[in-house]
Amino acid sequence: MSAASIPVPLAARYFMIGGFLGAGKTTAVAALAQRLVRDGLRVGLITNDQGSELVDTAMLRARGFATEEIAGGCFCCRFNSLVDAAGKLDATTRPDAFVAEPVGSCTDLVATVTYPLRRIYGDRFRVAPLSVLVDPVRAEQVFGLAPARKFSDKVLYIWRKQAEEADLLVITKTDLLDEARLERLRARLAEEFPGKDIVAVSVRTGAGVEVWFERVLGGEQVSRPVMAVDYDLYAEGEALLGWLNATVAVSGPAFDANALLRALADDLRQRLGDAEIAHLKMTFSPDEGLGDIAAVSLVRSDYVPELSLTLDGPADSGQLILNLRAEADPVDLRAAVEAAVAAPPQRLPGLTARLEHAEQFRPGRPTPTHRVTNADLLPA
Repeated sequence: MSAASIPVPLAARYFMIGGFLGAGKTTAVAALAQRLVRDGLRVGLITNDQGSELVDTAMLRARGFATEEIAGGCFCCRFNSLVDAAGKLDATTRPDAFVAEPVGSCTDLVATVTYPLRRIYGDRFRVAPLSVLVDPVRAEQVFGLAPARKFSDKVLYIWRKQAEEADLLVITKTDLLDEARLERLRARLAEEFPGKDIVAVSVRTGAGVEVWFERVLGGEQVSRPVMAVDYDLYAEGEALLGWLNATVAVSGPAFDANALLRALADDLRQRLGDAEIAHLKMTFSPDEGLGDIAAVSLVRSDYVPELSLTLDGPADSGQLILNLRAEADPVDLRAAVEAAVAAPPQRLPGLTARLEHAEQFRPGRPTPTHRVTNADLLPA
């Protein structure tokens, strides 16, 4: 019997956390998973990307979570793979709850993922309300509340559609804003997306997190009209984003991997110049050790790299996984990565880095496996 044919537990909870690149989805997924584990539930996580070799998967597995990865397309276009991933997790972990993190450039998840799950597999999954995360500083820039560079209108079309389809609109990283800025942003989101249930959280400090969790843990998604999506504009917006995934072998005399990640991220930010970074994430896994990793994230071109996981001691060698998404030509992304890898930080003398694998591309046109229309909605 194949893993995909093994039935998942009856009425397993299914949570999806969406949002644009850099909104904090992986951190939120880990926090929700930890809460579910504390409640005594077995949890399976599903990550998703247009390419392979995901930093998100490495980070979640490093935290001890059973995680399946769906590469090569978004959930909507890989719907059968999404169901297969649940079957594989059930074969090993038998989760009571699944938490799925879709690609950050994907939208129309209600019509193409959660509604089809309810229609086709309603006896297997109880689908929670869709949470869509919003980076508050990025949102301020989108709305003109703060001066900064921003993405082109076609890319922002995706950002806006993600917010429009949310059951719960979650302002993340509220520790970055004072109360006045937060309230101004909340009011603007309510104006732009009327009727939305808006919550504000900081996973880092814990502020508002329990309020959000109680909303998704205590509710189920209800039917409502499917939003209109211009798939030509959606495809054009995705195609403006360059995608690069790479693995790098690093070795040398004992070195500080945390410092390496931070320096490499800052170097790439400078090399990319005017290209607006959507998200840059890297992990470093030592060749020797107990599975601990270091991880760094950069969510905007005007920001600074932040370490989310650190190694306590020096490393002699290991593998670096790099995921870079920016509004730029993928060829330019690769050139910047190759140049950065060829010139390790001067403060880490003797370090050598070798690019083992790289794939760069623009996402293809989204072609959903299923799409529920208003004519065949489930009853409320």
